[in-house]
Amino acid sequence: MTRIDKTEAEPDGPGRRERKKAATRQALADAALRLFLEKGFDQVKVAEVAEAADTALTTLFAHFPGGKEALILEDGAEREESLALAVRGRADGVSVLEALRAFFAGRGPFDPDPAPEFLLKTQLVVATPALRAYARRMWTGCEEPLAAVIAEECGRPAGDDSLRILARYVLEIPDLAGMRPDPRRALETAFDHLERGWPGV
Repeated sequence: MTRIDKTEAEPDGPGRRERKKAATRQALADAALRLFLEKGFDQVKVAEVAEAADTALTTLFAHFPGGKEALILEDGAEREESLALAVRGRADGVSVLEALRAFFAGRGPFDPDPAPEFLLKTQLVVATPALRAYARRMWTGCEEPLAAVIAEECGRPAGDDSLRILARYVLEIPDLAGMRPDPRRALETAFDHLERGWPGV
């Protein structure tokens, strides 16, 4: 009997497994969006999503432990990382608040030219109370990490209450401004006020 070399059978090793995981996550997210748009978020059970994506329910929760809402909005890790990158990676001469303004201007309801699928997802979130509440929790859950990054970049002490309050105000903007008739204008108004209140940032 010819012995099969495992390295030959799976030349990509972990990379192949990661691609399979990513494909499964995408299939679940696509199935969820399709079903939520067809039937309404509240009318769809997670078991239906798993079945539509041809996966087990346990697999769904392994990829999306946050449940139904996470199928559309993921978790807070991406937000936390993106916020930190926006602040730390800003160009010379750009203030922290200018960087955060630009960051939000390209996301969700503030994006002036979203991809069609992203637009559908944004409209679904705005129209669904459970998804809006989940999105707000994901943003406000980034309060402490964002405050710490701002303090670090501004040379202020960690735990500065002023910066913690600023971080919370910034993170409430997606929910507050995103529901206005003109979200982009509401975003600009919010940051105009924050820049006057925290000129040193």
